[in-house]
Amino acid sequence: MTPTIDTLPQTSDIAPLPTVDGGFKTILADPPWRFANRTGKVAPEHRRLDRYGTMELDEIKALPVGEVTAKDAHLYLWVPNALLLEGIDVLQAWGFRYVSNVIWAKRRKDGGPDGRGVGFYFRNVTEPILFGVKGSMRTLPPARSTVNMIETRKREHSRKPDEQYDLIESCSPGPYLEMFARYARPGWSAWGNESSEEVEPKGQAHKGYSGGAIESFPALEPNERLSPWLADRLSRILAEEYTAGSSIDQLAHESGYSIQRVRGLLEQGGATLRGRGRPKANGETGATKAGISTAKVPSGANTRPTPAKRTTKKDAVTA
Repeated sequence: MTPTIDTLPQTSDIAPLPTVDGGFKTILADPPWRFANRTGKVAPEHRRLDRYGTMELDEIKALPVGEVTAKDAHLYLWVPNALLLEGIDVLQAWGFRYVSNVIWAKRRKDGGPDGRGVGFYFRNVTEPILFGVKGSMRTLPPARSTVNMIETRKREHSRKPDEQYDLIESCSPGPYLEMFARYARPGWSAWGNESSEEVEPKGQAHKGYSGGAIESFPALEPNERLSPWLADRLSRILAEEYTAGSSIDQLAHESGYSIQRVRGLLEQGGATLRGRGRPKANGETGATKAGISTAKVPSGANTRPTPAKRTTKKDAVTA
């Protein structure tokens, strides 16, 4: 039987990391961290949870990541809030230096903090990605306007938001390698015992954990520049609402954005802008809008609409 992460073999027995000519420029890793809870049970692999197998810290540190990365490279390393120091140890053992982080803020459907998290001291609604650099390599130009936060709803246990890929691809160059991958990403190399399409990842999806975008708009300063991935996401949401019948004024009111920003995002989202003017209300026809009476008349009578009487200057004086 081929050893996997779940069987916890010696590190030397685990399948080797993939390689590319010149080495990978960007690594995304979500290691199966092991830590004990207050009862002494090992989480999250305790038999009652049956979520996924874990690795010892030394096993994670011993993975030869430095050998498959380029001389200049970026690392995005997921780490639990309780294991930040261990995360720094792993980052350095793999040949990177810590420079910053990206925070995943887990949100409810309405955009508020998702308080269903766990924690020994606080109820965690965030999870960090440690960002490390090997050699000397800045982020790509779009990163200059990219905030270091991802705000989405969570899904099954331990699954990370798909929005991470858009952020990473806009801020760091390829080739890309995802370690401990659960779902293969097109254009990426994947390594992990759950990365194959034939393997169903562990972790049950519970009601209310459908993931995806929150159903509210992030607050923006009037002249704040949007990162490409956030602009694309907002433009798609606004274009969908606009196509469904919302007006630009309505979208500006609901989002809190200026009409100019909303129009720009709609154009970016490929929406065909309608002509300006008040839309017709339900049941309103061109005749009633023009002030022409369309009241019912007896059968057989003249059914031509009668123009509504206009008030003349003379009538006003007489009145």
